[in-house]
Amino acid sequence: MRQRLLSEGAKELSYEIREIVKKADLIKQLGQTIFWENIGDPIAKNHQMPDWMKEIIVETVRENDSYGYCPSKGVLETRQFLATLNNDRKGAQITADDICFFNGLGDAIGKVYQFLSATSRIIQPSPGYSTHSSSESAHAHANPITYKLDPENHWFPDLEDLYLKIKYNPNIVGILIINPDNPTGMVYPLESLKRIVEIAREFNLFIISDEIYLNITYNGARAYALSEVIEDVPGISLKGISKELPWPGSRCGWMEYYNKDKDIDFGKLCSAIDNAKMIEVCSTKIPQKTIPKIMGDNRYWAYRHDLNEKIGKRSTIISDYLKDIPELAFNPTYGAFYNTIIFREGSLKVSQKLKIKDKNIENLVQNWVSVPNMPLDKQFVYYLLGAKGICVVPISSFCSDLQGFRITLLEENEDLLKDIFKNLRDAIIEYLNS
Repeated sequence: MRQRLLSEGAKELSYEIREIVKKADLIKQLGQTIFWENIGDPIAKNHQMPDWMKEIIVETVRENDSYGYCPSKGVLETRQFLATLNNDRKGAQITADDICFFNGLGDAIGKVYQFLSATSRIIQPSPGYSTHSSSESAHAHANPITYKLDPENHWFPDLEDLYLKIKYNPNIVGILIINPDNPTGMVYPLESLKRIVEIAREFNLFIISDEIYLNITYNGARAYALSEVIEDVPGISLKGISKELPWPGSRCGWMEYYNKDKDIDFGKLCSAIDNAKMIEVCSTKIPQKTIPKIMGDNRYWAYRHDLNEKIGKRSTIISDYLKDIPELAFNPTYGAFYNTIIFREGSLKVSQKLKIKDKNIENLVQNWVSVPNMPLDKQFVYYLLGAKGICVVPISSFCSDLQGFRITLLEENEDLLKDIFKNLRDAIIEYLNS
């Protein structure tokens, strides 16, 4: 090419949650059954959206208005409904004009980082969700700046680490939280959220809260929305229906802006994001139109409560299989539908392996793990995939220097769930003793 095409930030874009699928597909072609524990898609794990929801969607599809454009920021009636839903929490109040729709949160996340100035940084949790960390790194052309989530303290944020990173890095303009958290399944304590708001106020920052799992909590936990704690600090909440209804194929998410009138620069950022959507005309209309009809139905919250109870039960089953392995740092989960399991320092070694019966699969895995400087948790993940067909994601791919893996709590077939995690437990023990 006449000049270099790719920006320096392009090399920071990665998504191991999907990358592992490429390797799993190669093993599947060799005859191995794959158990997909890598991605948070309830539909792929046998969940059936209830018929009454499907009927609402079908009715919406039949409406001729569904096939036209909607306002650039989203369907007005839906934004009004969501503003009321937020305002009922009695925190930061918004109007329909403070909401903007996107084609999934991936679209929204990209827009947040795209329009920041070149030197502005958003500090990320670690472990962190790769869509955020990769997008922020690509924007900055640099490695992410992170604060620790502590596996020895229920995965709660290390607030001292957060404070000092912000204090000594003037390029940080915002704090990201994911609540409930992906990949750990932790729910931020109210006291931690209040302290994060205090830090943001002290250093004149804004807060981004990814709340896609806000209404997915269990085992006695309750997730507090950003709007409930933010007071007068500027902030953006990211929400959607892909995990909650769940309707991941809808690609329907939105931003809620809080206190955009409190800071001129923050207000300009929100306007730039809105203008970017205006240039695209609008986001997909049909899923937006269904939101008030579904979430406003008396059956919805009972349905959501029942699903949360089932996820909580699965979390207990998984805990029973894995919690007593001494080489693991295991934390119960209280929100979202993931768990991150960490190998204690020194537990993983280059020499460890699992027996793989099929010679072709064994050769494939041996080739993968022979890459120089292969992270030890990724080596375990590849052996697990080859030997047991269990597809998980290495935690080193979640912007973390810890060693471990992320699993999901989504399998609705309880007998299959138990088989998967019994095999996983046996594989861990075999691998550590090899």
